[in-house]
Amino acid sequence: MTQTLEPQTSSPTTGRDEPTARTPAERVDRWLADFESALRARDVAAVTSMFATDCYWRDLVAFTWNLKTVEGREQLADMLTARLDDTAPESFAATETPTEDDGIVTAFLEFETATGRGEGMLRLRQAADGDDDRDEAWTLLTTLQELKGHEERRGASRVLGAVHGSEPDARSWAERREAEEAELGRSSQPYVLVVGGGQGGIALGARLRQLGVPSIVVDSHDRPGDQWRGRYKTLCLHDPVWYDHLPYLPFPDNWPVFAPKDKIGDWLEFYTRVMEVPYWSKTTCTSASYDEQAGRWTVEVERDGEHLTLTPTQLVLATGMSGKPNVPSFPGQDVFAGEQHHSSQHPGPDGFAGKRVVVVGANNSAHDICKALVENGIDTTMIQRSSTHIVKSDSLMEIGLGALYSEQAVASGMTTKKADLTFASLPYRIMHEFQIPLYDQIRERDKDFYGRLEAAGFDLDFGDDDSGLFMKYLRRGSGYYIDVGACELVADGTIKLAHGQVDHLTENSVVLADGTELPADVVVYATGYGSMNGWAADLIGQDVADRVGKVWGLGSDTTKDPGPWEGEQRNMWKPTQQPGLWFHGGNLHQSRHYSLYLALQLKARFEGIDTPVYGLQEVHHLS
Repeated sequence: MTQTLEPQTSSPTTGRDEPTARTPAERVDRWLADFESALRARDVAAVTSMFATDCYWRDLVAFTWNLKTVEGREQLADMLTARLDDTAPESFAATETPTEDDGIVTAFLEFETATGRGEGMLRLRQAADGDDDRDEAWTLLTTLQELKGHEERRGASRVLGAVHGSEPDARSWAERREAEEAELGRSSQPYVLVVGGGQGGIALGARLRQLGVPSIVVDSHDRPGDQWRGRYKTLCLHDPVWYDHLPYLPFPDNWPVFAPKDKIGDWLEFYTRVMEVPYWSKTTCTSASYDEQAGRWTVEVERDGEHLTLTPTQLVLATGMSGKPNVPSFPGQDVFAGEQHHSSQHPGPDGFAGKRVVVVGANNSAHDICKALVENGIDTTMIQRSSTHIVKSDSLMEIGLGALYSEQAVASGMTTKKADLTFASLPYRIMHEFQIPLYDQIRERDKDFYGRLEAAGFDLDFGDDDSGLFMKYLRRGSGYYIDVGACELVADGTIKLAHGQVDHLTENSVVLADGTELPADVVVYATGYGSMNGWAADLIGQDVADRVGKVWGLGSDTTKDPGPWEGEQRNMWKPTQQPGLWFHGGNLHQSRHYSLYLALQLKARFEGIDTPVYGLQEVHHLS
């Protein structure tokens, strides 16, 4: 669920003709040549002078061995002073013809460092001092794409597969795979243990497999994809197919725009087998501890009734960015005579005919569950405890996603990789500024729709600063619903609506703080999830969870995302304050895109490459 908008910055009025003598390509080539010359000379002052005073440099591993955004010339100079010698960047060049829009020149880049090859995006604008012949960098994205000497065997360098001539090892591919699976975790230990086998763990497992890093992905379910199969039967993705591809193997051209959850489950199982992801199903981790002196973990697991001890060097929690289900505690839950469950355990409408269902919550899961219930003739009430951001799916598709993730974008030459780089290139600090106009358009386009909802008593919001859905997702991971039909059922009263906090339950009702009593035979808690570090607390210990701090959020000082400002997703896909512990998750887009950077960090450590981390995240608050 992402939206993007290229900056709409007007050219400054100088009283002189606009600088038309140089094309965007010439401007980029000239800036890159001067940039590389200053980098080669290790002249930090010269480099920083080439950036605007309000500049942003977002680096994904290439310079910082971290996910880090530096803001302004002072932070930029500090990063370069610390990292320029080791990084030794060179060979910056545009990879396709740069473009210009409203005074901003944009270019996709490639470059090299001492250890790898990277790609990125540059935005230039005319110098603030009015010099028509000089450009300044406004935003720069640098990303590590591969490690020198450890490139993936793909394309022209793919493995031969067949044996032509004599071969000392005469075993077939299937026999070798069987032997590898028998040894891994027993006579040979994984370098990386990935806990959680949903889309995040599977995508990372595929990356690590291709990079030759010994790893195991473990999950408690019976089969890959069961995380999706086990959800309520009407669940479909709310994000479109172009946004959701996994690494290496995109969905086929006939894949549904919004995939049903069982189809996603089948795809993940197929993907795991085809990509040869070392995957242990029916496996539960019971404990983990880190040996600081040895630099490795001891993880106790139960695999289909067998107890095993694993000793990985790196431990990745890919247990879902939503973390542990948040099941509230209300007085009277012990006396309620009906059924109670969290939305993550909701089976769907089957079996509830003739019953009165109360759903606590008013975000994505709550709407989907209520819609399926009332469409099966079940008396359903939604309790809205706080305001919710709503955006219609078609409006989000057209206005929010169309430029990057759509059939039209593909037809215009936009690849998934280019789309990911474009979106990643916009710094989080200013992203909301470019989201607000999108939601202004959406609000105008769908004003009648919003009017009907408000007339029914639904409490709407567009985020603290009117920046809409994706900023809410990045900041707090909750508080929104992408409407695929439930809202009309709220507006016309088919889904009953109640407001307020739950005070207590009786034997057969839910009672709100204002005394409103809602008769109930079933209560569904669509109350969201806690921070991912709750899994760390359960598996490793509260001391480690506290050392790491909150996982997710930007530190924007908005609702449920307290400051101070971090500028990247807290503790996600990057080193944490606990050595050897990593967090990986998010939606399918994030699982695809950020799994690359996490895999490269793990590969570098596996190969013994020096990885001095710049800007290791501090712990500002715990949860």
